[in-house]
Amino acid sequence: QVQLVESGGGLVQAGGSLRLSCAASGSIFSINRMGWYRQAPGKQRELVATITSGGRTNFADSVKGRFTISRDNAKNTVYLQMNSLKPEDTAVYYCNEVGSTYYGDAFDYWGQGTQVTVSS
Repeated sequence: QVQLVESGGGLVQAGGSLRLSCAASGSIFSINRMGWYRQAPGKQRELVATITSGGRTNFADSVKGRFTISRDNAKNTVYLQMNSLKPEDTAVYYCNEVGSTYYGDAFDYWGQGTQVTVSS
């Protein structure tokens, strides 16, 4: 079993910053891809950013230049640094980690979600 625990959401004014963290624990052998997605009220969940085990990153156009994704492989943790936040960034943010366990099983797990609210 693999568990993901998110932290770092909250309320911030437009132009401010927040840092999200997502730590994975359990029988983890490797994590191939870590990512962040978000879902605003009435909208579908969308990709925010992903990072591979080799450090390759991918960002949604709407956050390029404002958000940074990084990972600490030793801690099985992925971070999302969000700067210059806008009201349209308001959403529930979910982390996602894809990898394999020591038993050879593939996994694709989601965090519980953390609310980010940006006031204008």
